[in-house]
Amino acid sequence: MPVRVGFLGAGLVARIHRASLSAVADHIVWAGVYDTDVTRAGPFAEETGARLCRTETELFDCVDAVYICTWTSEHPRLVRDAVDRGLAVYCEKPLAVSLSSARAMTEHVIRTDTVHQTGLVLRHSPAFTLLRCLITNSKSGPIMSISLRDDQYLPVDGYYASTWRSDPSRAGSGVLLEHSIHALDILEYLVGPIRQVSCQTQCVRGISGIEDEATALFSFTNGVSGTLTTVWHDMLERPNERRVEVFCRNLWCVLDGNHHSGSVSWQWSGEARQTAEGKDLLPLLAPSTIADFNPDAAFILAVEQAREAYPDFRVGLRAHELVDAAYRSAEADGTVIQLNQ
Repeated sequence: MPVRVGFLGAGLVARIHRASLSAVADHIVWAGVYDTDVTRAGPFAEETGARLCRTETELFDCVDAVYICTWTSEHPRLVRDAVDRGLAVYCEKPLAVSLSSARAMTEHVIRTDTVHQTGLVLRHSPAFTLLRCLITNSKSGPIMSISLRDDQYLPVDGYYASTWRSDPSRAGSGVLLEHSIHALDILEYLVGPIRQVSCQTQCVRGISGIEDEATALFSFTNGVSGTLTTVWHDMLERPNERRVEVFCRNLWCVLDGNHHSGSVSWQWSGEARQTAEGKDLLPLLAPSTIADFNPDAAFILAVEQAREAYPDFRVGLRAHELVDAAYRSAEADGTVIQLNQ
């Protein structure tokens, strides 16, 4: 039977999921949507045919799986309510506004044994998958260093229009948690466990509790060093850009632009430089299914088959541990923080 899907929150992120779910349209029924702002929920219901619900409870009563796309502070409560009803849950990142809340909700979800997935979507990216294949190829030799620059305009304006992201009571904090939790997660996905971190942050705009720049230095357990620079600027012409550059002993490679289809360039010792992007990425990867590069397809198929989804809340919790360590370092003026493995 098709999975009855519901949405809590009908803003930009919900619309992105809606588009991605079109790839598995035969596997789902648009069952319901609820948002405190009916001007967002109404159009979402009209466009999908979903029931416009008046309360969270009404939505829970008509779905098998729920997407939680609200502001971050609401995630723990809504996840708990959903899984206590036996519903599958896709919770957007970050899981919560703090590490302690993320840990508590993860432990609760695991106890309920419900299907759950979090929105660390870079793990489903063809571009990042190719990058990982390149740097783990024995031909490349050992990884020596990795640098990641992550920039976006402050997402209270323009395309994003998420005014809650300037409110620490709802967002928790700024660019490091709300945006670059992706970057910290993908660094470990690419290179391996991070052993220690040193970080400095700035609040250029003066929005209390919302840092808009962070620079971090990492040491990985395998001896690799890495850096992260993440910025929320005011250039609306640059909605969301990443640049990841990796040096191995016998390989240079770089990923630029859009995380899903952005350009990947690489060069091995003694060979010409190569570049691939968009549809040209897929033939370079191992035979795959739709779920490998579509996080929403992966979630729906996991619900259908009653199996674990990926990335699950355990992965999300680890990303929170990295973010928390970076914040603790910044609060201590860049003191090196050791991480548990």
